[in-house]
Amino acid sequence: MSIVDIAVKRPVTVWMFTFAIILFGMVSLSRLAINLLPELSYPTLTIRTDYIGAAPGEIEQLVSKPIEETIGVVKGVRTVTSTSKAGQSDVLLEFEWGTDMDLASLEVREKLDTLQLPLDIKKPLLLRFNPSLDPVMRFGLGGAKPKATDDPSNTEISQQIALTDQGIKALRIYAEEQIKRQLESVVGVASVKVGGGLENEIQVLVDQQKTSQLNITVSEVIKRLKDENVNSSGGRVKDGSQEYLVRTLNQFQSLDDIRNLFIANREGKNIRLGDIATVQDAHKEPTSMNRFNGFEGVEIAIYKEGDANTVQVAENVQFRIAQLQDSIPSQYQLQLVYDQSRFIASAIEEVKSAAIIGGLLAMLILYLFLKNIWSTLIISISIPVSIIATFNLMYGNGISLNIMSLGGIALAIGLLVDNSIVVLENIAQHKTKTKDFKQAAVLGTKEVSMAIIASTLTTMAVFFPLVFVEGIAGQLFSDQALTVTFALAASLVVALTLIPMLAAREKSTDAPSNKPSLDLGESGEKTLPTTKVGWFFHYLSLPLYWLVQLLFHFIPFAITSLIVLVFRLLSKVFGTLFRPLLWVFDKSFKQIEKLYLAALKQALRIRLLVLTAVITVSLASVLLLPKLGMELIPDMSQGEFFVEINLATGSQLENTDQVIADLAIFTADLQGVERTYALAGTGSLMNVSASQGGEYWGKLNVVMQPDSSAQTSQLVMHKMRVYLSKQAGIQSKFGKPALFTFATPLAVQIVGYDLENLAKYSQKMAAIMQGDKRFADVKSSLQSGNPELKIKFDHGKLAQLGLNAPDVSKLISAKIGGEVATKYSIEDRKVDILVRTIETQRDSIADIGKMIVNPGASPAIPLAAVADISMSIGPSEITRIGQERVAVVSANLNYGDLNEAVLAVQQHIDTLKLPINMQAKVAGQSEEMQNSFQSLQFALALAIFLVYLVMASQFESLLHPLLILFTVPLACAGSIYGLYLSGTNISVVVFIGLIMLAGIVVNNAIVLIDRINQLRASGLEKTAAIIEAAQSRLRPILMTTLTTSLGLLPMAIGLGEGAEIRTPMAVTVIYGLLFATLLTLFFIPVIYSLFDRKQFEKQTDTLPTSTDDEETIYG
Repeated sequence: MSIVDIAVKRPVTVWMFTFAIILFGMVSLSRLAINLLPELSYPTLTIRTDYIGAAPGEIEQLVSKPIEETIGVVKGVRTVTSTSKAGQSDVLLEFEWGTDMDLASLEVREKLDTLQLPLDIKKPLLLRFNPSLDPVMRFGLGGAKPKATDDPSNTEISQQIALTDQGIKALRIYAEEQIKRQLESVVGVASVKVGGGLENEIQVLVDQQKTSQLNITVSEVIKRLKDENVNSSGGRVKDGSQEYLVRTLNQFQSLDDIRNLFIANREGKNIRLGDIATVQDAHKEPTSMNRFNGFEGVEIAIYKEGDANTVQVAENVQFRIAQLQDSIPSQYQLQLVYDQSRFIASAIEEVKSAAIIGGLLAMLILYLFLKNIWSTLIISISIPVSIIATFNLMYGNGISLNIMSLGGIALAIGLLVDNSIVVLENIAQHKTKTKDFKQAAVLGTKEVSMAIIASTLTTMAVFFPLVFVEGIAGQLFSDQALTVTFALAASLVVALTLIPMLAAREKSTDAPSNKPSLDLGESGEKTLPTTKVGWFFHYLSLPLYWLVQLLFHFIPFAITSLIVLVFRLLSKVFGTLFRPLLWVFDKSFKQIEKLYLAALKQALRIRLLVLTAVITVSLASVLLLPKLGMELIPDMSQGEFFVEINLATGSQLENTDQVIADLAIFTADLQGVERTYALAGTGSLMNVSASQGGEYWGKLNVVMQPDSSAQTSQLVMHKMRVYLSKQAGIQSKFGKPALFTFATPLAVQIVGYDLENLAKYSQKMAAIMQGDKRFADVKSSLQSGNPELKIKFDHGKLAQLGLNAPDVSKLISAKIGGEVATKYSIEDRKVDILVRTIETQRDSIADIGKMIVNPGASPAIPLAAVADISMSIGPSEITRIGQERVAVVSANLNYGDLNEAVLAVQQHIDTLKLPINMQAKVAGQSEEMQNSFQSLQFALALAIFLVYLVMASQFESLLHPLLILFTVPLACAGSIYGLYLSGTNISVVVFIGLIMLAGIVVNNAIVLIDRINQLRASGLEKTAAIIEAAQSRLRPILMTTLTTSLGLLPMAIGLGEGAEIRTPMAVTVIYGLLFATLLTLFFIPVIYSLFDRKQFEKQTDTLPTSTDDEETIYG
């Protein structure tokens, strides 16, 4: 007994299984994680090593090179890039996609453990980059003018005000003590990072003139502070029967305790610390400054746990913030500056609505073709059931709800009904020949079961090669491929079980009515009680009896009656409303059918001419290819962009902050800008991009108004570029919050060893590219670096004076940079006590030369007497790729596409005329694009081959599948015309669309050739069989094409968030499918007529073919 027999004979079983699948599907849906993108494990590791005070040259030789040589042998490493900057080395390892990063991290750590670095270098840190490690939310805490009223219902936003240094210190403490602690306990939050503001620090500023006269060294001061600030246990004391714990408490309670600390005794007099130094409650030197709408404040960044649901975490945080708002003092204001979940939620909402609208449009097409609401509903059921069944499989395979997986469901909606259409149409044909609808349902389904299994397998087969796609495309689209495959598999099961079962349920007008009625057993007669006790229980149980009757009889009866009534009303209403539309559609379809048959007969007479015309039209599309742009993945507009600025290396944080603040004021007045938030300096960042660094770097984020267009953003960027070009010595680079790759669109790598030559030619290249209007934000990695003060000791003079270089260099380091002596407790916070020279004795080059190197000795000797102090400028950073020195010139694009830009850069490189020992190559996103495109071309070829295998197995012929495969290049030609007309660039997304298309377009040709073969097997001559098959299959071919195309139409229109990724794929599939269908209806019959030589034996036991031109009535 086959699955179809069981489905038709046991409807209750089928319904129970369907309800079970729907129930479990809903449970799975509630547990699916919601993310923006699939799990993207970026195959990169960064080894960051800090070597405070070292210049790029020393960092390269002492740190970067040894690390490169050690970890170069790790398995799976593709490229090693190192960046040596002042005080820091970053070695970036790029692995092959698909590498197990946990194992790779372990192997790298093992290699680092064997590495011997100089002792004063900090232990290397291993950082893993993952886009989901960016904060999911950012809040800004700043000063605000207190509201005039204390009324809590007054919710209008307070006006922001600037705060004093003391106010900013208090703000930072409040953020760390109150807000951070409250938010860290929220479910799903991994950590909360507070950035910006000023951190408390107790500064002991020593006057070196006084210490020199009194023969007190800085190291003595540090030692005394350490020794005096103690809190230790002193053991136990037993006094009789009592035992005491002994504690020695001598921690500093106030600043006066520190000032009154005795440092030394000179000539019988005790010298206090306050006599030789200034003790003040100050702040650490800021390494970063945050601004919100131009006002300085503190940033609170929220990081989520790896597997947490972004949207849920954001909701939890917002709920906690709402609770906190009441307790925040009126002089502070907490505002949301960035929320990734909003973009995710609206992007996912858009995909859902596109899917629903697509489904409704597909149902409308079905109704117009079938003219029967019952048949339309039967087919429409396959959409929700298949999708809910898909959620079960998604949950089982750990796929989250994201743009790509939901995009897969939206793509599948048009395809899901195809199998059901074919089955129901065949059942309808059988219903016209037999009075037993159950028999018709079984026979009709069995007849086409092999055809629909084959067509489903061809569509599923094209997604299998996506497993072999490398690069970001493979990571990104595997979710979509699996989702579509699951949905199609579910729709096949629905078409073979639920559809025949429902089709068999339809009432037959001529069906025999002598069925036995349902036997519910004997109904017992109702007897009234005779005793008082009986009456008592009778009345007592009456309310319960009425309740049972109400719940299980009247309410279900009322609901069922209402459903039947609504269904019949809808049927009548739709019938009346759509009657004119149905009439117009019917007349139009008959005309189309008549015209098509006449055109097909004509085409079969001039076969070679038709063949030449179709091939010419398809080949003409190739001429449009050079006019199409190329890009890796379309940019996603999040209504936000940023500009990074670099001042001259060595610039102070205050200057950077001033430039950013002025830029923020200028930007805030531009049309379409809602707000700005800025960061100067990288102190609060934990990122791994080597290009961001130091106090001379800043970043301004610009948030656009919700209704602003992409053109408005471009205009704002253009005005900002013009403004920045008038500022001297400022380099700028614009970008958008990254969701995919973090390489700049274009990078030119100039390889050589000599730093002077590298600098010379990289500057030349940058100048040439700046002269080309195509490029924007051109930047070279090899800039002039930090101004350096070099102190070279005269060892002879040091030896004569009984001094040595290590002691003197340590003394200078303590006096200029300072040293943390101990910690000072304020409540339960620990604050550093920093000892250094007073600022007036270390704020110029002359002061450094006057520093006394032999405190206490006579005569006092200044540093200038024993060392040469000279100034020089080294490189800002030294970049190495593949253990060779490289200067990288990076750029963004003003206009045009990546492919054209690469060709333009190649021409510029040729004009550069590099010496023999130097070479240049183009990298950046173009490299990733090439790799992805190559593997996608391979996947497309593999997909076509798999489709051929499936079809050859079905037709038991090697020629027929080849004829069908001719539709794939036709579809590609249609897609090229569509991309050209819609102005869409070729990207990874378009390639995925083409791979999908290869599986979809062959279905129509399969249906057509399958029918021709059936008719020829029943004895019809070849040409007659072609015309008869084309006439009978025109309707289902147009039906499936229109349902698929209209199902994708909302995605192709591309409204809402994240549309940039969905639209190119929908455009590719729609245009390709429509073009291929149009040509298939003529092209396939013509090439079948020309090339088919297969002989068919006449089969006598087949059903007689219908030759009348009467319209088929469904249902």
